[in-house]
Amino acid sequence: MPVTLLKVTKAEWERDPQLALDLARIYADVPAERLPLPAGDYIRDQLERQGTFCCGRFNDRLLGAVAMNVVDDAWWLSNLCIRKTTRRRGVASRLVTLICQEAFRDGYLLRVAASTLMLGDELLLKRLGFRLVANGEHYEMDPKASLGGKG
Repeated sequence: MPVTLLKVTKAEWERDPQLALDLARIYADVPAERLPLPAGDYIRDQLERQGTFCCGRFNDRLLGAVAMNVVDDAWWLSNLCIRKTTRRRGVASRLVTLICQEAFRDGYLLRVAASTLMLGDELLLKRLGFRLVANGEHYEMDPKASLGGKG
């Protein structure tokens, strides 16, 4: 499945009703306890705070998304979700790999807070080359990692 990366900012979200609908569908699939707010409020809040969604796109539709906030020299990722209908097809791995490639090209590290992760999330991050930092607070992508063999 040829997934491409699309960054969705507040401006794109407001301008393109299909992007807004696709993001809403993606986060509607997330169990409520995994998001800090109801899905619609979460999306709006993320974009209002100058955050971005890094999205996996296939055939002009978004299949998955992860919230991204820039802090100093790092992109902090949170709340990765793949549409239920396309899970278990490599979309999450491909999306994270594309984000890694762009972050490193632009000179950023990738980080994910450890406290927010479920076991499956941790396994995906480790498989793609993320490592838990010494204090155990977050995972960080090692720039020397192979990006899951797709780099």
